[in-house]
Amino acid sequence: FFAQSSHRCRSHIARFLTLTSKLNELNYFCDRAGQKRRQNPDMERRMAQKVTLPLTALALLTVASPSFAQELNALVWCDHTDPALIEPFEEKFGVTVNLKEYEGTAAGLAILDQSQPGDWDVLVIDAVDVGRAVEAGYLAELPAAELPTQNFFPELVMAENNTVDGKTYAVTEKFGYNTISFDKTKVDPADMEDMATLTSGKYDGRIAIYDYYLPVIGLVALSQGINTADITAENLPSLKEPLMKLRAASKQVSDVVSAQTALATGEVDIVVGGGEWLTAVLAADNPNLDWTIPKQGGLRWAQSIGVVAGSTQPDLALEFVKYIVSPEGQAKLATSSCYWGMPANAKTGDALSMEQRDVLRWKEQPDFLKRAQLYPIPDAALDTAMQDMWTEMLNQ
Repeated sequence: FFAQSSHRCRSHIARFLTLTSKLNELNYFCDRAGQKRRQNPDMERRMAQKVTLPLTALALLTVASPSFAQELNALVWCDHTDPALIEPFEEKFGVTVNLKEYEGTAAGLAILDQSQPGDWDVLVIDAVDVGRAVEAGYLAELPAAELPTQNFFPELVMAENNTVDGKTYAVTEKFGYNTISFDKTKVDPADMEDMATLTSGKYDGRIAIYDYYLPVIGLVALSQGINTADITAENLPSLKEPLMKLRAASKQVSDVVSAQTALATGEVDIVVGGGEWLTAVLAADNPNLDWTIPKQGGLRWAQSIGVVAGSTQPDLALEFVKYIVSPEGQAKLATSSCYWGMPANAKTGDALSMEQRDVLRWKEQPDFLKRAQLYPIPDAALDTAMQDMWTEMLNQ
């Protein structure tokens, strides 16, 4: 069920054998002590003192044995699977964190729906979908006073998403932008400040589009002066022509890995829908890759973390949440080997290197946050219409 299960099994067997060996040694020690007491009654007091050490060792071994070891089960996105993020928590609390990676809120909720109460302890979820998880009964209330949201970028507290009826169910942990990524040696960076340049003909055949309909349609809406929250079934048809025009100017529509590869190898020079999450992990080897938010704006994504309702270890799960949103956890999450992103906790800057802050465009965040909007949150009918339009674009 978990990727680490075979490793844990081998580890637990080794611990069990060690414990058995210690028990055998203790039994032998006690037998020998009894024989000596019969030979010399004065030995009894000294032997009682000496036996304390093996018993202490036994107690420690018992706590560390498989039957007593604590384990935390978390449904996460791939950025949480980096050992550099997880191992400090495991070592501090002496626990094993079992991670199951998933993609898309629907998939995560389906896993929870098919699981038994207590199977999962922690959930990472798209911030705009916290309400869905609460409505389905999958998230437990969090003690808001124990969360350092006073240190967050104000826009990332996101109380309208993380709280329901005045109760806190999740906390924002990481955010970033779907915007424009580019190779600054191949394109004029000034052109990337205006989305109209993308369909001007200047960069035809040099563009990749990130294959996710919500952020890209959101970007197209911004290019037409429509806020993402204002996309409706009535004005959606007006976005079809500019979307098709963008597709005509593009070489490919790609998933994350393909888009990264195309940009890094020079197959394309621009990725629409990219951002720091796409270029940051490539920065060390490809310093010419950059990103920006054009004057029309960009989309802000955000992910939240919470404790799963029915967790058998709610206190430990809460400690994990608190670790993730601490400056130490935030710095490691922000620079995860899977993808980078901005930490929600503004105090994290001190835990990042100057180079890491530069890649994340730390100093520009106040301006970026002002010009970024959240993903569209369509109802079922509008979502279907958006997907239909996206499919038509793909088949163009």
